[in-house]
Amino acid sequence: MRARAPASSANLGPGLDVLAVALDLYVEVELEPAARLSVESEGEGSELPADASHLAARVAAAVLGHDRVAIRVRSEVPVARGLGSSAALAVATAAAAGADDPLGVAARLEGHADNAAASYAGGLVAVNALEDGWRISRFALDPGLEFVALVPDRLLETAHARAILPPEVPRSDAIFNLGRLALLLEGLGDRDKLVPAAAGDRLHQPPRAQLFPEAPHLLEALERAGARAACWSGAGPTLLGICDAGEVARIADAGLAALADAGVPGQSLVLRADLVGLVLGEDARLPQRATGVGAGAGAGDADAGGAGDAGAGHVGAGAGASASGGVPEETPEETPEETPGGTPGHTLGR
Repeated sequence: MRARAPASSANLGPGLDVLAVALDLYVEVELEPAARLSVESEGEGSELPADASHLAARVAAAVLGHDRVAIRVRSEVPVARGLGSSAALAVATAAAAGADDPLGVAARLEGHADNAAASYAGGLVAVNALEDGWRISRFALDPGLEFVALVPDRLLETAHARAILPPEVPRSDAIFNLGRLALLLEGLGDRDKLVPAAAGDRLHQPPRAQLFPEAPHLLEALERAGARAACWSGAGPTLLGICDAGEVARIADAGLAALADAGVPGQSLVLRADLVGLVLGEDARLPQRATGVGAGAGAGDADAGGAGDAGAGHVGAGAGASASGGVPEETPEETPEETPGGTPGHTLGR
């Protein structure tokens, strides 16, 4: 069985541990019966150990009850960069292994229910842990919005990014985030109402800036270039600009220049929302792309790939660096305090 799941950006500023949007980079997983476990990987994450410690092997064994399986993974999603690579891998592997509830399996074994929900359902979603399982809520996403992802070629260990968060927060900060979350959801559904303040956050981005001090400057650069709002993607270090579709190539160039000015090697990607989520069967193959690659602020661009189409994102390398690679598998960042036991059946809510 073959399955494909999209990348995702979680939190989106005020929606810590809850909100995520699926993005059009993909992980494809194919499983076949075998005499013994084997893991083959291509693309992003191919340098990870190809043994029983691999996340795909652990998920497949948990679903099948054994590890007599050949696993092939192809991934476009940069690893350990805050783009939900592990959650997408876990969802796709669970589905390819025949899980009744790929979201529940991924949330339990990988730990990022928000990313997993977006990879499973596609689009803009929130996830909640209820007594009977995970509940996904879908929200409107203006089709005129696209995204610029600044992906530094550096690690920001998820464990460190989580450990730096305070165990308690002032009531005023909690109220601030709730208000900004409402503002953000309104703006994502109608881009004419999306303002930079909608991505405001007091719970996780300010303390995490200690680990990535260039981040505030880069977020400001995205907004100055025309992004309607900008935020961290998950625990970072990727930063996300939420932009009008007609402006993304120019904003991506500006973001690339900002990376270079800050001395941060990395790449600038133009991405669309994936509105499909998990795909099974022959349609689950990775899309064919013709990606333009460049360096510096004048990097070439191409049309961004849509949900499941054969588009190509604007890709560039800032400060003389190439695309990310050679990094370890993401560790779980954000697991809600209330976690249903076992592998609950998930339901879709409004």
